[in-house]
Amino acid sequence: MQNGSILAAVDLGSNSYRLEIGRLDHGQIHRTEYIKETVRQGNGLDENRNLTQEAMQRGWDCLARFAERMAGLKKTNVRAVATQTLREARNRDFFIDKAQQILGYPIEIISGREEARLIYLGVSHYLPQSSERRLVIDIGGRSTEIILGQFLEPKVMESYRTGSVAWSMKYFKDGEFTASAFERAEIAAKAVLDEALNLYPKSDWDQAYGSSGTVGAVVDVLAASGWPSDKITLEGLNWLQKTLIRAQSPERLKLEGLKEDRKAVIGGGLGVLKALFDLLKIDTLHCAQGALRHGVLYDLIERDDLTQDAREITVKRLQKTFAVDLNQSARVMDVSQFLMNQITSESPANATLSKLKKKLQWAAQLHEIGSVISHSDYHKHGAYILDQSDAPGFSVSELHRLSLLVLGHRGKLRKLDVDFDDQEFCHQLICLRLAVILCHARRTPEFEQIRLTIDPTDSKCIVLEASQNWKNSHPQSSHLLNEEVQAWLKTSWHLKLKES
Repeated sequence: MQNGSILAAVDLGSNSYRLEIGRLDHGQIHRTEYIKETVRQGNGLDENRNLTQEAMQRGWDCLARFAERMAGLKKTNVRAVATQTLREARNRDFFIDKAQQILGYPIEIISGREEARLIYLGVSHYLPQSSERRLVIDIGGRSTEIILGQFLEPKVMESYRTGSVAWSMKYFKDGEFTASAFERAEIAAKAVLDEALNLYPKSDWDQAYGSSGTVGAVVDVLAASGWPSDKITLEGLNWLQKTLIRAQSPERLKLEGLKEDRKAVIGGGLGVLKALFDLLKIDTLHCAQGALRHGVLYDLIERDDLTQDAREITVKRLQKTFAVDLNQSARVMDVSQFLMNQITSESPANATLSKLKKKLQWAAQLHEIGSVISHSDYHKHGAYILDQSDAPGFSVSELHRLSLLVLGHRGKLRKLDVDFDDQEFCHQLICLRLAVILCHARRTPEFEQIRLTIDPTDSKCIVLEASQNWKNSHPQSSHLLNEEVQAWLKTSWHLKLKES
């Protein structure tokens, strides 16, 4: 990524939406603009876990304002991520489809652990580089992320379903700050966070840091009342709780440093924060400057350098975990890339070739991960593994698309719940299926003699050309290719075999 590039991150949080725009300057990102809007989607989930029309409209309206500011930015320089509320919402696809049209850029729903990884990445880039072992916590609207790491590398990452919006709605639903309400909120948070005792023992970290959301709001309030401006202590939390109880309700609360949009959710956030202090034996929580959106920006830079791309590391880890035959996956990868180069270079979508090839490469590298479970149905097990994995670097939608390629690389095509008008996906799938066929003997095939083209009269017709000599030398491959022609006849696409 070129020095001076303008990058943008959009964080669709449960309480607030944030837009961070920065300029890349020799590996560092310098802010050029920051916009935050309170959207409160976290309290817009109904009893069936569907976002209400009002909650969706608030999100769309905010994204429309963001879109105006982001107009003209390269798509490769922008990443928008959605967190817990949209992880939970059953009608999230409906919301996301319209949201992407409004924003003009793809929106990824990320897993809790991926959110935790990005939070740590953002926090660590704004801290002095040292060997210090760091505990990082981030209390959002509907989830709390806890990370243990060192330098720029997170070691332990978890996300818990407890947050300022959710806890305020549940334990302060009458809008009253009482001692009993705070006690219930803290006990309930401890019940959810209890396993953190084993994952984050005090002996494993040197310093604790809090990022964004609740932590930032509490620090601002304490600082305005004479407490230190860069850290939180249990004494300060107890003072704040007593102050809230004296006020009795958000409406009567008058505290310098507390923004109006935080009054309604400060109670729930404080309950979770006190639970963390007690469970993790935190004496002092230092306020971190970095947050999720900063991690998203630095992750964009790392993705541009494949040696640092977290997704590359994740793919290698999955290969090792599931004992993938690396030689076979490399063969399938090489052949599928060779075929994709041939048809994509003739396609109007040539500008996306690099992205398509990279995702096809990952599918080829992972197409056999289900073999450790079953030989006959390994493609089904592999797809399930990918759909259920917490895979650092990948969004939920990216993993699902990979799982569909793994599921579809063999067998009937009708089993795939996909849009066969999606040209990019179908090109990837055809190339992967053909590569698996050509590598069926688990040795490198003579694929240089094969040519794959798009029929100039029908963009949904793929033509595979091979000489008669090649067919005679590879009777089993020829048989499997003829069966593949029949498989595609049951879709809107066609595969033709042609003698060159």
